[in-house]
Amino acid sequence: MTKCKCVDSILLVFLLFMFMAVSCSASKRPQEIIVGGDDVVMILDFDNSADSVKKVNWYLKTSEVPDMPDKMIRHLKTVDDHKSVDNHTKILLCSSGGGTLLVDRTTQKCLFYAITPNSHSVEYLPGNRIAVAMSTADTGNRLAIYDADRSDTVLFSDSLYSGHGVTWMARRKLLYALGYDELRAYSLVNWDTPNPGLQLEEKWTLPETGGHDLYASSENQLLITTSKKVWKFDLNNNAFAPFAPLANESAVKSVYYDEKADHLIYTRGEISWWTHNIYSINPTKKITIPEIDVYKVRVIQ
Repeated sequence: MTKCKCVDSILLVFLLFMFMAVSCSASKRPQEIIVGGDDVVMILDFDNSADSVKKVNWYLKTSEVPDMPDKMIRHLKTVDDHKSVDNHTKILLCSSGGGTLLVDRTTQKCLFYAITPNSHSVEYLPGNRIAVAMSTADTGNRLAIYDADRSDTVLFSDSLYSGHGVTWMARRKLLYALGYDELRAYSLVNWDTPNPGLQLEEKWTLPETGGHDLYASSENQLLITTSKKVWKFDLNNNAFAPFAPLANESAVKSVYYDEKADHLIYTRGEISWWTHNIYSINPTKKITIPEIDVYKVRVIQ
């Protein structure tokens, strides 16, 4: 009798383990990546895309977005940056052609637009606000803040020479911005008022000029691409160091890195600034996208 109970218990534990394994496998969301170029933004199923065979989960042509003013179309022809935001319900993008756009992921309707000359990076902030880094503008190179409920209305701006990167780190409650030769950290001030702003907390000189892109690989580390290489910046020690996994790569434009899984996805300039390829390590693969000129790749987390 005791032996039977023991066997039954072992069987029950085994069945419970199998059920949990199957449930976890079924609930795991396939990794998605966002790429853009020209006037197109695509979300690809990374796991099921390789070489020139792509599984496209979402597709947007900026010139066909409903409820967007006609004046915006010509400003959205060279998509540079693109992010899934607000719990993945919206897609935020900007273009070096001069425009920033927020769309509903389901309906693709326009939720926000702004003319942002030579915009290279964009970020969604608490309170439905948007930060844009621009390399040139009618008022000079700058970092600007907008209210997503009030299209084209600049709430705050600061001079930033050749603004190319911007990322929000929620745990630190800081906005990091990348320029040609410096990295900055800003805190949010008067954020719950109609007139919010940014307070410059600290800035650091880059180890080399030509800042291109900025990515928070963890709460303690930023990855920065410059004209020649990729750098990691330790936020605890305020120290730059070469990013070893891409030490032998040149002209890297954007980087995503999961340190625990040693999973790396990146782009590199192969046609002047642009490329048609997305590269990955662990797993090693190349995804070719011949129909658009890609600058950055973003991963939906």
